[in-house]
Amino acid sequence: MNLRKRYDTATAALPAPLAIVDMDAFRANAADLVRRAAGKPIRVASKSVRCRALLAEVLAMDGFAGIMAFTLPEALWLAAERMSDDILVAYPTADETALARLAADDHARSVVTVLVDSPDHLAMIERAAGHAPGPIRVCMDIDAGYRLLGGRIRIGARRSPIHDPAQAAAFAARIARHPAVTLVGLMAYESQIAGVGDEPPGNPARAKVIKAMQARSRLELARRRAAVVRAVREVTPGLEFVNGGGTGSVEKTAAERAVTEIAAGSGLYQPHLFDYYSNFTGRPAALFALPVVRRPGPGVVTCLGGGYLASGPADRLRLPQPYLPRGLSYDANEGAGEVQTPLLGAAADELAIGDRVWFRHTKAGELCERFDTLHLVEGDTVVKSVPTYRGEGRTFL
Repeated sequence: MNLRKRYDTATAALPAPLAIVDMDAFRANAADLVRRAAGKPIRVASKSVRCRALLAEVLAMDGFAGIMAFTLPEALWLAAERMSDDILVAYPTADETALARLAADDHARSVVTVLVDSPDHLAMIERAAGHAPGPIRVCMDIDAGYRLLGGRIRIGARRSPIHDPAQAAAFAARIARHPAVTLVGLMAYESQIAGVGDEPPGNPARAKVIKAMQARSRLELARRRAAVVRAVREVTPGLEFVNGGGTGSVEKTAAERAVTEIAAGSGLYQPHLFDYYSNFTGRPAALFALPVVRRPGPGVVTCLGGGYLASGPADRLRLPQPYLPRGLSYDANEGAGEVQTPLLGAAADELAIGDRVWFRHTKAGELCERFDTLHLVEGDTVVKSVPTYRGEGRTFL
């Protein structure tokens, strides 16, 4: 049975729009991430999953350990639900209310680690912590961007101001002088490698440039990250973890001796933005279906909803990708609409009102901000329907 028929059969009794996760693909993707990590534990990125049932499924698999959360309130919720005894908040927080909750909660304080890269973060934590009975665990964020021409050119996400070993050691020493916090980890996310596919569609010249940049950036970062870790360990010998990487760079980051764990999450769902990498091929696991509600003319159908654009630069890659049936494309003048989405192509003439078109989102977890339920499909059957964060009434961003 082909994919489209399998998904249509599994969800025939459910109203669309709807979202599914193909569990065979999900588990295969998880196994491939573990293979690529070559023995180093993978900390699952919750923002790429946004469903507690699937986070639990992943954490029960060999090779995965710990959660990388995206906000402190989310981490506090996951800690209260006993999702993991190791939750790293991967982005700095300015939420003093949440920090006060963390400081006052013995269990949360023992399992949640917050990210810092500034003395202002330390001061905020100290204000919020008050007279907490124990310190708050913190992780230092290191800039993993690639700098050229003395820093006049930089490639990669604009994250931490801490870039070199001396800066990292100085900040570690500053943390050590604050009794309200204890430094337990380092993190460096190489977005220019993990988050940029080296095989952009239809552009071989750009692919060559990306491959060359990534090769040079990997070498520079491996040397610098190792030096940063050495410098910080001289100040903080009890450092527990060094986190790096992402779905796009798992095996490359895992090869660095200084890195103790890898972050990954998007590769579980395999959104279409991750189709453009030469080092791995995932199976589309998370999809959504829109019903056909109009047939305006030959070669055109209109679906209900669909304007589920992804974050990032405003380009065509941010649009969901019509997936099944094959051969459908957007109207350039309308794109993916808030209430309706016209689709063009010969395949449109084979669709009747009420039929479904299956889409892949650009990114992973952002899909779950549009749906309150994920229907888990095995074969041609929905075996379980589980709530997303939104379905549990949790919207953190």
